[in-house]
Amino acid sequence: MKIRSVSDRIFDLINYLGIGLFALACLFPFYYVAVLSVTPYSEYLDNPLLLFPSHFEFGAYKQIFNMPLMWSGYRNTILITVLGVALNIALLLVSAYPLSKKDLKGRNVILILITFTMFFNGGLIPNFFLVKELHLYNTIWSMILPGALGAYNLILMKNFISEIPPSLEESAFIDGANEIKVLTRIIIPLSKPAIATFVIFHAVTQWNTFFSAIIYTSKRDLWPLMLILRDLVVDDGGVAKDAMDASTGVTVFTIKMAIIIFATLPIILVYPFLQRFFMKGLMVGSIKG
Repeated sequence: MKIRSVSDRIFDLINYLGIGLFALACLFPFYYVAVLSVTPYSEYLDNPLLLFPSHFEFGAYKQIFNMPLMWSGYRNTILITVLGVALNIALLLVSAYPLSKKDLKGRNVILILITFTMFFNGGLIPNFFLVKELHLYNTIWSMILPGALGAYNLILMKNFISEIPPSLEESAFIDGANEIKVLTRIIIPLSKPAIATFVIFHAVTQWNTFFSAIIYTSKRDLWPLMLILRDLVVDDGGVAKDAMDASTGVTVFTIKMAIIIFATLPIILVYPFLQRFFMKGLMVGSIKG
């Protein structure tokens, strides 16, 4: 067993302290908002930097639990995230796999066209008319299909698949496998690290989406959670005012804090599990590679 020197232990201690302080700095804003969501407003006015309220009031949460818009926002966000991630990964795989073949006819032209879209875009107005002409306006698909496949992610996935030894595919073809079997039984298992990474990135992006909902929807029952939060901030708490019951004594400010926690808590709780899946994918890919 290797004996660590005193200087190494001091170095590790400094690293742990630095990382711990950084983690606390990242968690503090969320904790502060959570405290304000259960703190009586009068107590907050007396001490705006209050970190430990004398007692807890959950009236704001009771009001937003009875707010239909919040539950429809959850439903829409979950649908957008699940369908968007599934569609994104499926399109990435079926597009990146053939583009990884150097003998594919027209491959360079296709890659140039894909790369072109990273620097030049038709613009917001043409995209709006395209969505409208496809009869996607005011549908959940208007927030999923326009961003279903990104050029940058496609190039990264293509490069990752290109690193897989061609001998594995050649052996499968000799055994009588077709392209679909090679994709499902060789490429996808060996691409788990990349797939896990894109699942995490795209899931977080889809969960936080709101701009596409502003452009492509005009119905409140199609709003995702983050658009509700955006309305909360920009529209001076319009959603919070709808949820407020004056007879309970709960203020708009407290409801604002509660809605922020209510909307952001799920992704914060789920992300560590996604991170664990990401690390597991790295291990599987390194062993099978």
